[in-house]
Amino acid sequence: MLHEAQALSGERHSLSTDIDPDLLLLGNPIELRSVFSNLAHNAVRHTADGCAIRIGWGLSRGRPEFWVKDDGIPPEHLPRLTERFYRVDQARSRASGGTGLGLAIVEHVLNRHDALLRIRSDVGQGSRFTCQFPTTRVLSRHQSQS
Repeated sequence: MLHEAQALSGERHSLSTDIDPDLLLLGNPIELRSVFSNLAHNAVRHTADGCAIRIGWGLSRGRPEFWVKDDGIPPEHLPRLTERFYRVDQARSRASGGTGLGLAIVEHVLNRHDALLRIRSDVGQGSRFTCQFPTTRVLSRHQSQS
């Protein structure tokens, strides 16, 4: 998924990661990959050239989280982002082939995994899309090898 985001971005963004390689997640791998790819690809498609995109996976306050941080979304769009067919930038989304279904699908898959999608956007600080999973879905690599 990270390689795909880097390929999609080319040299247009600075991509970095903060990944805990020992933290595993219990769930449908195809569906979860779709969620994580969608969020990473959205950041690449909708973040201005030259901006930084950061992708992370780890524990936050004991809960497993996957997150993507980019340069930001105007706050007036936040309440509608997960609506089907909603697009922040109509022209750019059409040009990049978006359907406006991505975040609605993300939210649906997360619901199936007892998880939540949190979206925060602060002017001048950027947007952060966070998938918060319950502790019952976390497993460390060390536990899986026992």
